[in-house]
Amino acid sequence: MKKILRFCLLSMLVVIALGGMLFGYFIYSPDPEIPQLSGTLTKASIEVGGLTRTYRTYLPKGLTKSAPLVVVMHGSGENGAQIRLETGYGFERLADQHGFVVVYPDAYSFDWNDCSKVGDFRVNGIDVDDVKFLSAVVDKLMSDIDINRDRVFATGVSAGGFMSIRLALEAPSRFRAVAAVSANVPSPENFKCTPTGQGASVMIMNGTKDPLVPFDGGESSLFGLFYKGGKIRSSRESGQYFADYNHIGGSPATNQSAVVDGVGVEQFSWRDASLAEVELVAIHGGGHGLPQPYWRRPRLLGPSPMAPNGPAMIWAFFERQRPFRN
Repeated sequence: MKKILRFCLLSMLVVIALGGMLFGYFIYSPDPEIPQLSGTLTKASIEVGGLTRTYRTYLPKGLTKSAPLVVVMHGSGENGAQIRLETGYGFERLADQHGFVVVYPDAYSFDWNDCSKVGDFRVNGIDVDDVKFLSAVVDKLMSDIDINRDRVFATGVSAGGFMSIRLALEAPSRFRAVAAVSANVPSPENFKCTPTGQGASVMIMNGTKDPLVPFDGGESSLFGLFYKGGKIRSSRESGQYFADYNHIGGSPATNQSAVVDGVGVEQFSWRDASLAEVELVAIHGGGHGLPQPYWRRPRLLGPSPMAPNGPAMIWAFFERQRPFRN
């Protein structure tokens, strides 16, 4: 009997040890170092659709009047504090340099209610209206802070990237440009949005080795088992979708550059004389998430290159956008 108990105990210890090793190898990633930032981060709430919604706002020191605003959205099952960490505080570093406001909103359910039909975005059987919530946050910040209404931008990673796509289609009057990271346009059978017909500028930034959001399209899931989000178009098809939506004809201009450790960046740019533009940034050798030099993502999400600087590329895209209004 004692031998059996000893064997069971040893077996349990082995399983726990293996579990710890697997967790440490595939899932654990140490937090990035907190940088020296000039501004302040505050948390606030707002009532929208009968729900109390929360968000965090970063205001850099010495903010000038009519400052731009960048909305940064987290992935599934996370919150604004986590995407702030996972971007390596990259947008706040840029905010200190370039003088813009950063807001990190929190989803109410597990997923943002994006254009996909598949997802966990209902509360008490009712779809959460995240477009209304995000628009309300922008309106509130416009009234509380002197925000330039023509320079409001949105970006997000994974579920936040998919939500960015919805904002580009349904709220372009508030969001001049969006950058969707680790996200593609849902396939027609998985698409539920109602585009307004007015186009925002769109950047799509995806890794070619993303195990969750396939670069070449197909079923969005992790190993076919977790985080199922339905079928999506390929990254190239998603870029072309927005080029067609914005009535930008012709083939995209392309540019390739090597980065480090075998990682390369390929950019496809659709532009014409109009004010809207579309850009696809393919991170060759990159996995799921925003590439940046401050934080390495868990191995479970695929390769995690520390370059290029994704937040800096996104801000450069936002910064060059001209207002639609004269």
